[in-house]
Amino acid sequence: MTSQNIKTATDQNFEKEILTSQKPVLVDFWATWCAPCRALAPLIDEVANKYSGKLEVYKMDVDNNQETPAKFGIRGIPTVILFKNGKALDQVVGAVPIDRLEELVRKAL
Repeated sequence: MTSQNIKTATDQNFEKEILTSQKPVLVDFWATWCAPCRALAPLIDEVANKYSGKLEVYKMDVDNNQETPAKFGIRGIPTVILFKNGKALDQVVGAVPIDRLEELVRKAL
């Protein structure tokens, strides 16, 4: 992760950090071996920087945290889910363009 605006989500902190957040939260479910995840990473950084203060952005390594992705039915990565008020509002799967990520974010702002 290159952006200081991106935090790390884990099975242990997910409920406290994401589901009880007062701000909308974008969570990138990824893995180190996943090439599309690596392709998406700079775009996630860009969104985190652009919407800093309005949106929280987290990354969750699905290899190290298997409980939470299972709860949300994540079958393919990268999967990006937008949460607002503790609920999954929308999601995208795959390496999508920046405008698709921003479209997702705008739904919660």
